[in-house]
Amino acid sequence: MNRVASLFLPQLPIERLRAEERSPRPPDALRLIAAALAPPVDDNAGACSVPRGGGWRPGARWARDKAIVAKPNAADIDRLAAHQRPTMREMGRRSEAADPPFRTLRGDDGASSPSKAPAPLTWSNLWGTPTILIARTGQKDVVTAACLQALELGLHPGMAAAHARALVSGLEVLDAEPDADRAWLDRLALHAVRKWTPMAAVSGPDGLWFDLTGTTHLFGGEARFCRRLLGFLKRLGFSAQIAIAGTPGAAHALARHGGAPIILLPPGHEAEALGPLPLAALRLAPGALLSAARFGLENIGDLYSMPRGPLARRLGLATVERLDQARGMVAEPIIPVIAFEHPRVTRRLLEPIGTPESITQVISDLVDDLVPVLRLRGLGARKITLALDRVDSAVQHIGVGASQATRDAKHLKRMFALKLAEIEPGLGIEAMHLAVPHSEPLGASAVAGLLEDRTQSPDLTLLVDQLIGRSGASALFRLASQESDVPERAVKRVGPLTEPQGWPIWKRPTRLLPRPEILRNVIALLPDHPPRRFTWRRQDYRVIAGDGPERIHGEWWRRPGELWAVRDYFRVEAEGGARFWVFRRGDGIDGPTGDLSWYMHGVFG
Repeated sequence: MNRVASLFLPQLPIERLRAEERSPRPPDALRLIAAALAPPVDDNAGACSVPRGGGWRPGARWARDKAIVAKPNAADIDRLAAHQRPTMREMGRRSEAADPPFRTLRGDDGASSPSKAPAPLTWSNLWGTPTILIARTGQKDVVTAACLQALELGLHPGMAAAHARALVSGLEVLDAEPDADRAWLDRLALHAVRKWTPMAAVSGPDGLWFDLTGTTHLFGGEARFCRRLLGFLKRLGFSAQIAIAGTPGAAHALARHGGAPIILLPPGHEAEALGPLPLAALRLAPGALLSAARFGLENIGDLYSMPRGPLARRLGLATVERLDQARGMVAEPIIPVIAFEHPRVTRRLLEPIGTPESITQVISDLVDDLVPVLRLRGLGARKITLALDRVDSAVQHIGVGASQATRDAKHLKRMFALKLAEIEPGLGIEAMHLAVPHSEPLGASAVAGLLEDRTQSPDLTLLVDQLIGRSGASALFRLASQESDVPERAVKRVGPLTEPQGWPIWKRPTRLLPRPEILRNVIALLPDHPPRRFTWRRQDYRVIAGDGPERIHGEWWRRPGELWAVRDYFRVEAEGGARFWVFRRGDGIDGPTGDLSWYMHGVFG
């Protein structure tokens, strides 16, 4: 008995964009500036012993004065004079700014001005800004998706974008990203294959198919599986509808036109359930739907009594095929997504082993088995893990890495030989597994590349891998630049074989201190002169030459403290030939830019 689930995501494009907005990202610059310039607010709601909300405290001052004897409601409070009404804090709520009751605002002419009217009730302040997605179709922009607010206002997919803008003011219009939506569906299908079902496939631009035959009992039944799936999507910020039926076509139609979040159709009732649904539920072509409208056919049930020949002639052979697939009379194959399977080989031993020689021999045999698998799939290994199953049921994992994709058997055996001392066989090893969790495409090498060419640079891959195997993964690295104005953030570590690019044109010291160190006893002329004397690490230096300043501003988009930060860098040479890279906090004129303290940041070679 086949059971197929169809998952429908009606608001996928809109909700995917909103999920990306909720994901962590660098803070908005304007919000940072407002936070930095705003005065502090003394409103600590946690310090108040009264619970937040609209609670009433019997011990409040206005209640003790017997202005209101019983527990008041909103009508009793509104009948009091303005100066007798309890404050928000006395009502157990946070303090809120309010106009004094006996003060009126006065205009420029001295006349009293009426109180400020409340903001009009609009869709924006109730539910947020209506949002639509548009795509270019021919010579015009067409709406491809609309949020719930936009649908309530009369906007719908297929409408011209200009018409939508004319109907709704303040409409937020974004470009559709169908490729990103498809990528998200592919990721969800792969997640389903790993967690829920062995077969899952993408169903159109807004849904998925799950083959649940023989799997729902692992989750407590079909109903519980559906609730679990909808709860998972809700935590991600997506709304969905799901239907389970005996055929993919019936599940697809019920999920989109059934009118309920969860529909569980018993086997054999597909024709009965599909009868009242519209013809669009059969996934017919637009031309077939127009022809059906001309003949007065509206529901799927209208097709049941029609002869097959006239039906195929009027609405097309595809309509008859879709109808038979939905009712289970013709099979509809589901092409599932296939998760990438990591290359893996295994050797199970007749007797447990524990000597270094026997372990080395088995590892050599595993590598010889793995290399043909990699060659057949056109892959090269970047990371290889060795799992050793011991007699006491413990599993030990040993991993090696390669700086470049490789499937050289001799090289892999040498790398595992460096890890042989880390293996603890215990009472014996009864099985060994070799897997490649990280691989890259690796094609065949040209014959000319195997010949000696003195003009080419030597290949350091083998040497780097052996040094990393002896000293650790963090022992070898190169320095490369990254986009940042602050010097300590402008340098990052990269792999030992990565070619650094993008070095700044400004001169930088060969040795940059990880953290600037403060200088003592500094003598310097403000605002644009290098220091004449300073003390660093308990040693006095007298400067004989200097160059600068090079002004570097703080990255205000990272945190508010760097909004006004300024550093003036100088290259100075001291007596004895030592050259340093020092900076002063502040521009020497405006106080908020820095406290004019001096720091050592680097040493030139």
